[in-house]
Amino acid sequence: MKKILALMLILLVFVAACGKSEIKKPTADSLLATEAFVLAEKVRGAYVARDMSALQANTTPEGYKAITESMKLFDSATLEFNPLLFDIREGKMTLFVSWTGVWKKRGQTFDERGLVVFGLKGRPLKVDTVQRASPFRYPED
Repeated sequence: MKKILALMLILLVFVAACGKSEIKKPTADSLLATEAFVLAEKVRGAYVARDMSALQANTTPEGYKAITESMKLFDSATLEFNPLLFDIREGKMTLFVSWTGVWKKRGQTFDERGLVVFGLKGRPLKVDTVQRASPFRYPED
């Protein structure tokens, strides 16, 4: 009898623990962070493909100028972005991205890595500033 009661108690606890959990909606900050990560990937892809119209569509005029003024010519490039942190303070949005890249130019290979900080602005989000180690200024001559 005790075994049956113990078994029923265990079964009751198991069934109660496996109830449906509530699905929570993502917060506004979480949605903004996701949008920022997608934006960084769009900018990366546009740069590697040298698609200036896509780059311009995803940046403010200031951001576009900051990226294109530092761009160097290259034959091919691979660039990987790893978003680290999305920060919102006093209405300013900042995305920290670790990057690694390989550029080929006239038969030479250039390996670089760094941390870039994108200042974001607007709705939908666009890159407004590029600070720290910009991947867009490589390969250096």
